[in-house]
Amino acid sequence: MTNEESAETAGTEGSLLLDDQLCFALYAAQRAVTAAYRPLLDDLGLTYPQYLVLLVLWERGETTVKGLATALRLDYGTVSPLLKRLEAAGLLRRERSARDERSVLVAVTGRGEELRERAARVPGALLSATGLGGPEVARLREELWRLAERAGAAADEAR
Repeated sequence: MTNEESAETAGTEGSLLLDDQLCFALYAAQRAVTAAYRPLLDDLGLTYPQYLVLLVLWERGETTVKGLATALRLDYGTVSPLLKRLEAAGLLRRERSARDERSVLVAVTGRGEELRERAARVPGALLSATGLGGPEVARLREELWRLAERAGAAADEAR
């Protein structure tokens, strides 16, 4: 059996080889991509999760903590410390909604908007560093979102 045939059948035959595990390939890719982002984000004074928070806010403008957590696919307990650190750095503000006191609104500050201009170079720099082209990235992203959707549905079904 060739390596290609082995790769095609590994998922259906219950292989316990580490390199045959889809989850391990995703884990290794995620760690490598995050490591490639690190020097770019260090220049901005941000961690990768903080960068993701700011991406949502730059895209959507003021939003609730709940909306932010949903967009990032994180729970409130994970988002809250990120927001505290970004607020302490002067990049965002949090305040109770006047319409619903149970809801907390989050928005970038002027300093956070200034950082947006510097952050605009990050996606292109990452593509350059990895050697990936636009079409390749688009295809990969589409396949990963499809996988996330299917895995999420399987997880929901298992509950």
